[in-house]
Amino acid sequence: MKNQIPNNVSRATKTLKDNSFEAFLVGGCVRDLLRDAKPTDWDITTNAKPEEIIEIFEKEGIRTVYENTFGTVAIVYKDEDDETEDIIEITPYRTETKYSDNRHPDSVKFADNLSDDLKRRDFTINAMAMDIQTGEIVDLFDGKQDLENKIIRAVGDASERFNEDALRMLRAVRFSSQLGFEISRVTLDAVQKNAKLLENISGERIRDEFFKLIMGKEPMKALNVARATSVLDHFLPEMAEGVGIDQSRNHVYDVWEHQLRAMNYAVEQNYPLLMRVTSLFHDIGKPRTRRRDHEKEIWTFYGHEVVGARIAKKIAERLRFPREFSEKLYKLVRWHMFFSDPDIITLAAVRRMIANVGHDLIWDLMILRQCDRKGMGRPKAVPYRLRKYQSMIDEALHDPVSVKQLKLNGDYMIAEMKMKPGPRMGWILHALLEEVLDDPKKNTLEYLKERTLDLNELDDKNLQTLGEQGKDKRDEAQAGEIKEIRKQHRV
Repeated sequence: MKNQIPNNVSRATKTLKDNSFEAFLVGGCVRDLLRDAKPTDWDITTNAKPEEIIEIFEKEGIRTVYENTFGTVAIVYKDEDDETEDIIEITPYRTETKYSDNRHPDSVKFADNLSDDLKRRDFTINAMAMDIQTGEIVDLFDGKQDLENKIIRAVGDASERFNEDALRMLRAVRFSSQLGFEISRVTLDAVQKNAKLLENISGERIRDEFFKLIMGKEPMKALNVARATSVLDHFLPEMAEGVGIDQSRNHVYDVWEHQLRAMNYAVEQNYPLLMRVTSLFHDIGKPRTRRRDHEKEIWTFYGHEVVGARIAKKIAERLRFPREFSEKLYKLVRWHMFFSDPDIITLAAVRRMIANVGHDLIWDLMILRQCDRKGMGRPKAVPYRLRKYQSMIDEALHDPVSVKQLKLNGDYMIAEMKMKPGPRMGWILHALLEEVLDDPKKNTLEYLKERTLDLNELDDKNLQTLGEQGKDKRDEAQAGEIKEIRKQHRV
């Protein structure tokens, strides 16, 4: 384990101990080291108070930063070779008082004992400390055993921990996804009992936990836990509306499970956060648009993509999603019901869809359709009709072979070469295009300008013949490129 610890982390703890203070790694980094995972954060705790930490390090010429109401001092190590900075955070042992708002302690008091600091932490797997120099693990609440058994259990009384900070309930659900662990029965009961307290937590804090949950190993399982404990009702009530909403025709799952399975496919394919959230939300408008068609004896959801996009936008606003992320989420949910029958769809319709969703999102829309299909239980994510549609997108996005690709254009011919607009100019450009298609190296302004002067010496009949040959060459090249696009999509 020692080999995984960064030099500056070891250096900071050694400095504290050399000055007769205690120093331990604590929290998530210890948990991750014990499970052979790479820690993302390194937290150091000590019995030194902030002013003592500052004095110790500044005496050795190390810059410190202290502007934290919770006592954390940042130690800034500077690499003299590349002038980069490595910031190590050190926090004194703390004990906390009453939490009036279920979010933050009313005050923070520094403690002299490590045990006082560990007992205020959320879960046993996060309440272990490690002495880097000796390798000693301080484990007062059997966190190591819970880690081995893959159990998430609150430190002490679970309800007290959740009343201190209600976000801990969502963190429990997040850890179950991120680590693939089970939540203990007692802790789970306390989550269900106190779930309403989540309404006191800011959107930003909930968003951060939600995103980490979605990017975990088992978000589908974790969201089912959130639903069963009523946590979902207090941070994503719109998702809970889909529970028990049966669908007709091609759907074998209710709206809730369909969306979970769509998201789960995105997880299996290791798609990024945007696609995971979008696949989870894509049918979120269905419960509010469901109507019964008594003539056909089916449920309908007309306009659910419009309603769903609005709901997704409100969620994004409430949970403070980044603006660009929110805009993409809205567009993908809004346009996910695109018509893709290859026997009916036209290239013009595909171009309109690209215009609606944007060039940067069109392929994400195709991924969303794949997630949607797998969420329905379909065996193939990309059947022939979707491959055909994707081929048409490639064709629509493909820059057609045209005189626009030439380094010389009509504006230049008129302004710089004093040529008169008319049919002859078009014939010349197409004649130039034929040459460039045969030899792309000729596509330079110098060559084309000289060749234009030669072509302009020809009479109308001969020049028109060359121009028509250029058009034929263009059409032939265009057909070849389209054929290659379709071959790549196997259509």
